[in-house]
Amino acid sequence: MTKFNSRALRRSVLQMAYAGSTVHIACAFSIVEILAVLYRHHLDYPDNDPTSAQRDHLVLSKGHGVMAQYACMHEKGWLSTEELGNYFADGTRLKGLSDAHVPGCEVSSGSLGHGLSVGVGLALATKLKGSSQYCYVVVGDGEMNEGTMWEAMLFATHHRLDQLVVIVDENGFQAMGSTDEVMTPGSFQQKFTAFGFDTVSIDGHDETALEDTLNTLKQRKNGMPKAIIAKTVKGKGVSFMEHDNSWHYTRLNSTTFTQAMAELEQP
Repeated sequence: MTKFNSRALRRSVLQMAYAGSTVHIACAFSIVEILAVLYRHHLDYPDNDPTSAQRDHLVLSKGHGVMAQYACMHEKGWLSTEELGNYFADGTRLKGLSDAHVPGCEVSSGSLGHGLSVGVGLALATKLKGSSQYCYVVVGDGEMNEGTMWEAMLFATHHRLDQLVVIVDENGFQAMGSTDEVMTPGSFQQKFTAFGFDTVSIDGHDETALEDTLNTLKQRKNGMPKAIIAKTVKGKGVSFMEHDNSWHYTRLNSTTFTQAMAELEQP
């Protein structure tokens, strides 16, 4: 089996969500391939240590998608199967939003619009100490409504943070509706480019495209922060969840869990 197999990761997400009787399944599903590619080939953790001072950083600004990150951390051996099974239970450290108390989660996030600012700070610290470490920040298209995101982008460009890679999960929805209904974002590629980012727009579920784009952008030592606009599908991988924003909050029952798992077992 390929390490960080997307179907296996989504099955882990479903098992967590069902065991914990919690939500945000569709929000996790849209970023599975993005995280799989990052963990498989790009995030460098010396000695597989998520606390190494020389590690790359991954800031999951859309912290409500954390189940996808926990599934990857399980593949890394940082979280046990038993711990995933206790997700969201009383007393567990695995909560419904990204929590910096869990090694590998750089930032407590979920209050949206904050992660990029922290990622920019991490990237600046890396630059000042002359390190080759990268900082990857995964943001949601809905949280781009927040003004702090655009302030952070200006700061990143001003300080020529070319080891900062921002990946926008552009699934077209946020909690209360489509992004166009709530506040029309326009073209993220045009906006990031206008803010001085080296920007590429791709299919966020195409792992080959993600891999090639990350390699290409990182080879460009042009003093520009990097951005990937990853067009994704909320609920990707399960037919009755895709494009249905009710799965932002809907909990699984025994029937929907069985149906979803059956779909993810298919080749």
